[in-house]
Formats: sequence, C-alpha cells, structure tokens
Amino acid sequence: MIERQYKVARPVYSEDSFAEHYERTCRQRKTTLDHIPLFSLNQSWDSKRTKNAVLSLLPIIGWLRIYKVKEWLLGDVVSGISTGLVAIMQGLAFSLLASLPPSYGLYTAFFPMLTYFFLGTSRHISVGSFPVLSLMVGAVVTRLVPLDETQANVTNIPGFEGLTLDQKRVLVASSMTFLVGIFQLAMGILQFGFIVVYLSDTLVSGFTTAAAVHILVSQLKFVLGLDVPGISGPLSIIYTLEKVFVQITSTNLCDLVMSIIIMVVVFIVKELNDRYKAKLPVPIPIEVIVTIIACGVSYGFNFNKIYNVDIVGEMVRGYEAPVAPNLEVLRESALEAFPTAIVGFAVAFSVAKVYSKKHDYIIDGNQELIAFGVSNIFGATFKSFAASTALSRTAVQESSGGKTQVAGLISAMMAMIVTLALGFLLEPLPRSVLGALVIVNLKGMLMQFREIPYLWRKDTPDCVVWVATCLSACLLGLDLGLAVGLGVELLTVIFRTQFPRCCLLANIQGTNLYRDRKDYTHIFEPKGVKIFKIPSPLFFANIEFFKEKLREAVGFNPLKILKKRNKALRKVRNLAKKSNYDITEVRCYTTRLPSNGLWDLISTNDECSKATEELDELSNVEVIPSKWNLPASISFPRVDLHSLILDFSTVSFVDISAVKGLKLVLKEFLHIDVDVYIVSCDGEFHKLHNCMFFDTEIQTSVFFPTLHDAVLHVLDKKNLDQRMLTNKGLGSLLKRFDFAVFFF
Repeated sequence: MIERQYKVARPVYSEDSFAEHYERTCRQRKTTLDHIPLFSLNQSWDSKRTKNAVLSLLPIIGWLRIYKVKEWLLGDVVSGISTGLVAIMQGLAFSLLASLPPSYGLYTAFFPMLTYFFLGTSRHISVGSFPVLSLMVGAVVTRLVPLDETQANVTNIPGFEGLTLDQKRVLVASSMTFLVGIFQLAMGILQFGFIVVYLSDTLVSGFTTAAAVHILVSQLKFVLGLDVPGISGPLSIIYTLEKVFVQITSTNLCDLVMSIIIMVVVFIVKELNDRYKAKLPVPIPIEVIVTIIACGVSYGFNFNKIYNVDIVGEMVRGYEAPVAPNLEVLRESALEAFPTAIVGFAVAFSVAKVYSKKHDYIIDGNQELIAFGVSNIFGATFKSFAASTALSRTAVQESSGGKTQVAGLISAMMAMIVTLALGFLLEPLPRSVLGALVIVNLKGMLMQFREIPYLWRKDTPDCVVWVATCLSACLLGLDLGLAVGLGVELLTVIFRTQFPRCCLLANIQGTNLYRDRKDYTHIFEPKGVKIFKIPSPLFFANIEFFKEKLREAVGFNPLKILKKRNKALRKVRNLAKKSNYDITEVRCYTTRLPSNGLWDLISTNDECSKATEELDELSNVEVIPSKWNLPASISFPRVDLHSLILDFSTVSFVDISAVKGLKLVLKEFLHIDVDVYIVSCDGEFHKLHNCMFFDTEIQTSVFFPTLHDAVLHVLDKKNLDQRMLTNKGLGSLLKRFDFAVFFF
C-alpha cells in the first residue's frame, strides 16, 4: 500500500506574525436568550421562521406528510394491537408499584399517549407506565397517605376531606405527576435538554439496577400474599424485608405457587421470543395469555373466598372528570418530583435515541422534554400517574412492525376499550399474578450487575460511580440515591480534570508530530528544550497541581534555584567586603557558565553598577572575582534547560486564578534565564490580554500557533546565539544554555 504524503512550505509563525499575515474576523456572540427560539431577539418573525417553529413544536406534521399508507399502515395496526396488550398488562402491574388501584394504570396507558402523538419526535417509543417512575411516585404516595392514616406525615391536607384512602392516594399521585410535567415543560422551553448528558450510561445503569431491587422487594408481599404496609425513605428496603421475614410463616401457598408457575412460564417464553425473534412475525404475548388464564382459573375456583387470595377487585369503569392538583401536595412532593422528571426524561430519551439511530431520523431533546411535560400535565388532570417509556414495551412496538406513532395511538385505543367495556373481566385477577409479571420483567435491569467486573477492568472510576449509585439508591431511596450518584459522578470528573495525566513530549523523527516521550523509541529531543503538555482546562482547582507537575518534569524548582543564587551572591559580597575588594571598580562580565570556570567579557562597567544596585530584584545575576579561589561552600546552581514549551492544545479554558498562577510560573523561569513559550492557545489568547497577562517580561511574542513552530523558533534562535558568540571568539568557552553575570 502506497503511503500518502503531504508537504507544506510556509514561514515559521508566532501569534504576532500570524496576526500580521491573516486578519481575524469579529464575530457577534449570541446571548443566552438567543439560544431560546421563542425569545430570540435578533431574528424577525418571518413566514419561514414561523413555519420552522410550528414544525418544531408539532413534529407530527413532519412525519405525517411522508406517511406511506400502503407500506406502513398494516404494520402500525399489528404493532399497535400487540403493544396495547402489553401496555394494558404493564399498566395494571405497575400501578401496584405506585400504590394505586390497578385501573389507574390503564389511564397512564391512554392519556399521555394522546398528546405525545402530536408533540413527540420519536416514532417508536411506547409512552406509558415505567416501573422506576411508578416506584418513585409510590414512595411519595405511601409517605403522604400510608395505610395507617394515623402515621401520615402530612395531616389535614386541604382538599382531602371526605375522600377515601384510594381517592387520596390517586390525588397525591396525580398532583405529583402534574408537578413532574411542569418541571419537564419548563426545562424544554428553556432548552435544558442537554441536562441528560450529566446522567451517564453508568449512572443510569446503577440507578435502574437499584430501582429493580426496590421493585423486587416491594412485590414480595403480593407474591407471598402477605399484609406488609408500604414504607418509604432511607433504609426502607431493609425495613420492608424485615417485615416480610417476620410474616414469612403466614405465606399464602396459593399465591406463591401461582406466582412461581407464572414466572417460570413467562421467563421461558420470553427467552424463546428473544432466540427466535427473526422467525416470529410478532412476539408471543405471553403476559396476556397467562393473565387471561389466571383470570379464568381465579374466577372458576373462587380463589378470593376459598384460598383468601387478594384480587384486583372492582375496576373503575369509564373516565372520571378532570381534577386540579392539590397545592399542598405539590409543595410536599417538590423534592421527589424533580428527580422523577429527570429520570423519566433520561430513560425515554436514551431509548428513543437507540431507535432513531437504527431507523435514521432525528430526535430533539428539548422537544421531547416539552412533549413529556405536556403529556404528564394532561394525564395528571385525568388522574394518571407519571409516564415515560419501558424498553420491553418499546421493543415490542418496533419489532412487531411499528413505523410511526400511529401504532402508539392504536395501543392507547386498546387501553381505552378495556377501560370502557372490558375492565370487569379483569376483576378476579389475583394481584400475585401482577406481582409475578412485574418481577419477571426485571430480568434485564437485574442482569446489569454483570457490568461491575467489566467496568472494574476497563474504567475504575466508572465502576465506582456504578457501585456508589446503586448502593446509595438501594439504602437511601431512589431520590437521594440519584443525587448521591450524580455527586460521585461529578467528583470523578473533577478529579480527572484536577489531576490530569501530564507528560513531556518529544518529536517523532522525520515528522512534525509530537507524542509522549515514554511511548515511543525513535524520537528527537532538542538538548536544553522541554515540551510540557497538560490535557485539561487550567482553573483554580488544578493550577497548583500544574505547577507541581511542571517542576517535576523539568527536574528542578526555579524558585529554589533563584534563592540559592541569591544566597551565593550574598556570600560573595560578604567575602568581597572582608577582603577589602572594591567591587565597583571591576569590570562587569556576562556570559554562560563554561565547564572550566572561565568567563568572557561582553559587557561594561556601567552595566556592572546597575546590576549591583538591582541585585536583589534581578536575582539571576552572579558575581565572582576571578582572582579568588572561592571556597566549596559557595556554589552557583546551574540548569540544563534554556527553553520550556507549554503545549496548551488540550486546554479548553483558563480562569482568572489560573491566569495569575501561570504568570507567576512564567516569571520564575524567566528570572533564571529559561525562555518559556506557549503554543496552541488561540481560544484563550484574547482572554489573557483582557486579564493583563502581558507586561515587559511576558510578551505576546512567546505565543505560537503550533508546537512545531515553537520548536523551530527555539532551534533557530539557539543557532543564532551560538553563531554570534563564535564570531566574538567565545565559542570554545561556551557551555550551552546557562546564563549568568560575573565580576572580575
């Protein structure tokens, strides 16, 4: 294979010379309001912009115009029916997680989908109940309206008078859902869709695994047929397990046997669905099948009365009138509602992103926030609880042929039919069956425990985030656990930027490329030149680390070199006074320290007097009477470095504290006659100007656009210095790169 090559012939540029050759344009920066389309002040509302705004707010217009009826409609209908059956079963089951009557799970499968159909940008996700959100809602419901109302944390809530226990719980769930929708809608309008980037895949994995553990524990009471009150707050999972094991001898064997059989059958069929999904036109709706069978068996053998099995009971028929949220509940649930809004959006957006890439269309995070916000607000007014999406349900919708949200609308119609006409058929359904269906659907989330060894081997900080998030969410609750996990995640980012892997670079021979000198063998390092790279921003938290690593890289502390030279100078001056030597009458010499200790004249007596007066300030001056034999106690430290190059190509920003620290570092090296150059600092160059970084010592001429420009400049300057000294007859006495001034 022939290697492609390129050759470039151009001058060696510094930032100053580059600015002389190429004019920089002045850009008008956008304000914060300019990033919010509805409030942008710099654009006029012409017809084109109005059209784009409408298409953005109503994505249905975009995909409906290209809808292929003959090719897509049949697939959407089949997919809608299949997804609807799953959504009905999951709605009934997940309502138990929210501590609500099962019929309200059907509301969540219907109302949110109606608005998402018009406002959502994803064509494949199935909007409805999600187990993690249901559990987070259920935690608030059990806290505000426990089974034993004498233990309620909030008493005498306005608007609760005359309501039954179930009605109070429904009002709490719908009010919290309304607030979740408000948070999502506000973030969407303010263009906060980027917030999802702070929830990494690792954090979400650990959080959902902890949620699966919570769900598993919460469903044990249904599977075992025990009467265990709902518990919320820190360590709730431990208290729940304690109550379960205390009552374990009271297990209802009929519930337990039925649950085990259903879990085994559903698990096996789901595995077959996954294995033969390429051959099956649609997945086998095993949840629907076992639900129908369980209803028939329970009704035929009268499980409720004979075996004391807890059943779904009376289903709410039809839809109730819309209700306003309770203001007191809004205030009490605000802390839980915000993380619920974030988690609901993060899960839905992650799933939507997977299918948008697979089917090659674009989704908008901000519009998704608006869609889910409106959907939850609309659903809450009709007593549904928080909606998002479930991966298993979405997989059914996509794999069964769904092309657009027409399938989602049909699935919502299925839930409506059951609510209006067929709900009574589900009344004899044992709740243990719903609990078993919930548990068997946790397989995917619980299998995420397998990620721990992989993360430990590949990325230890990510493994720490996963474990910390999972443990804190399990022990402290999902809301506090999410906050702790996010804090740990941000700490890992801070540690990585505060303590980056700095390195010394070297030139790859025959190229203009520079890499870590420890990673390659065929490298070129100019003598007396060191190239230091810091791969992170420079800010107040890591500027001291930067100084420390820079001193380690060059092999000395310039400040200590400065102090030792001052100390030596003071000893020489004291020695001169004791010897009655008139230091003002000698001639002044400045040169570079040779190996044989001789010095060469290139200066005058006037300069000598000036150097003596400023000795304490310009501490890089060294004074030695040539006819003295100096004692061994007086030594003048030398450095084998004449140029230091700082590679800022990966420094994304520099704050004011770092600017001050960087200026001090540069002056420390300059005072011991080490030239310092900074390369690839284009983005922060003007900020340095504004922060008064430059003065008589630090000038703009030390900045270069590329690393190779700086290295060529250093080598050229060094060769020029050598030629000048050689022309004066000083070449034989020159020891490279160590500058000093001495008196004879």
